[in-house]
Amino acid sequence: MLQNKSAIHTDNPVYRTRRLVNKVMLTVSFAALLFGLFWLFWIIITLISKGSAAMAWSLFTESTPGPGGAGGLANAILGSVMMAAVGTLIGTPIGILAGTYLAEFGQRGWLAPATRFLNDVLLSAPSIVIGLFIYAVYVAQVGHYSGWAGALALAILVIPVVVRSTDNMLSLVPNSLREAAAALGCPQWKIILSISYKAARSGIVTGVLLAVARISGETAPLLFTALNNQFLSFNMNGPMANLPFVIYAFASSPFEDWNNLAWSGAVLITLLVLSINILARSLFRNK
Repeated sequence: MLQNKSAIHTDNPVYRTRRLVNKVMLTVSFAALLFGLFWLFWIIITLISKGSAAMAWSLFTESTPGPGGAGGLANAILGSVMMAAVGTLIGTPIGILAGTYLAEFGQRGWLAPATRFLNDVLLSAPSIVIGLFIYAVYVAQVGHYSGWAGALALAILVIPVVVRSTDNMLSLVPNSLREAAAALGCPQWKIILSISYKAARSGIVTGVLLAVARISGETAPLLFTALNNQFLSFNMNGPMANLPFVIYAFASSPFEDWNNLAWSGAVLITLLVLSINILARSLFRNK
């Protein structure tokens, strides 16, 4: 008599092979996870241990000092916040509107595929190229560095991230929702505002937050646009201090107090980027 045996049995050579491969791949995957976490925690611990030397209230209230002097990073923090805020305010509406066109109106024709391709190129372009572009078209024309130039460079870095996230999130909205609203006589602009945006709201916000996290630590574009300012300044029409440049300059200096400030600035940027990424992931998961 034939015995009916389940395929999931240790006597089945195919099952034994697959179970072995599964265990090996799980082990390799777990080892890769531990490897990545090891370097992440090592970086964070190193930053905190070396940056704690200059961590004090004066870090947020005093401007960058001269060699051997006491001071903080207030001017650099203010400059980074102002340029990142202006860059986000400029790049976010452009990115959302472009992503909306791609998802809602770009189903036919050559313009949408070409735009997606160019957006992917811009998304992967080195940030120093963006800085050189803004230097050529703006800084060189006005004859001086400025916070506006830095904000414009950061805005260009924001746009492709927001375009990609908006396009992807709106494309995930079921067409049945749009068709139901259209059947009730709802115009397309109202369908986009009342249905598509509401359904994709968390994904779009997540894309904006990730764009902010990206520009928070960009150094290369600001080297050619905003440069630096040793003093606290609200004037965006002149050179403006920023954390990435201060970290770059102070870390390569021979003065220990400047090195400590550079480490503290690196801690601030790292914690900011981690916080924004955690917020973005949590927001996307809960909605």
